[in-house]
Amino acid sequence: MASFLVIGMGRFGSSVATELYNMKHEVLAVDDHEENIAPFMGQVTNAIIGDTTDESVLRSLGVHNFDGVVVGIGEAIEDSIWTLMILKELGAKMIVCKAWDERHAKILVQLGAEKVIRPEFDMGKRVAHSLSHRNVIDFLDISSDHSVMEIIVPKKWMNKSIAKNNLRRKYGITVISIKSEKSEENSGIGTVNFSPDADTVLREGDIITVIGKKKNLDSMVL
Repeated sequence: MASFLVIGMGRFGSSVATELYNMKHEVLAVDDHEENIAPFMGQVTNAIIGDTTDESVLRSLGVHNFDGVVVGIGEAIEDSIWTLMILKELGAKMIVCKAWDERHAKILVQLGAEKVIRPEFDMGKRVAHSLSHRNVIDFLDISSDHSVMEIIVPKKWMNKSIAKNNLRRKYGITVISIKSEKSEENSGIGTVNFSPDADTVLREGDIITVIGKKKNLDSMVL
């Protein structure tokens, strides 16, 4: 069990806080408006009202003791930036921030946020990829150049090995896992093959996770 501090209990922050709590982690939620905190009393470990742009407030929470901090302040950009700056000064670990727009995101990264989330933008990209490629289940950027994509094995790749499909040479992608459907051999339970070798055959119904450059993933015709 880990401990997390979630600052800002809007839609994003409250979703993260309650999900972490449901996963049996300790969660302290903070917001400067009582009406944002009240609905989630009992759905997190503890919830307090406080202005996190005030260094004394964050210092009193002992932010360096948490395993991770989520700054869910979005529209109030200045508050978000000040909160992050104070968190860094106080030695907070693993800070994840919500950004309002690209400019805000760049500032947060420059100030030391380990991860910056733009919920609407990120979800929009994932939906676009799933619409563009009917086999795509999920899509996640892991850097400015590379992404991870979860896809249903296309018909043209079925019953051929990874090597036979020439996935690395033809598409510039690497298969990092294969999730197979349940079968009689494994008592009706699906299996996941991590780091499959080149001779592994792709079957109908398999779901594979691939990693590669964005331009290569975008160019795949599935």
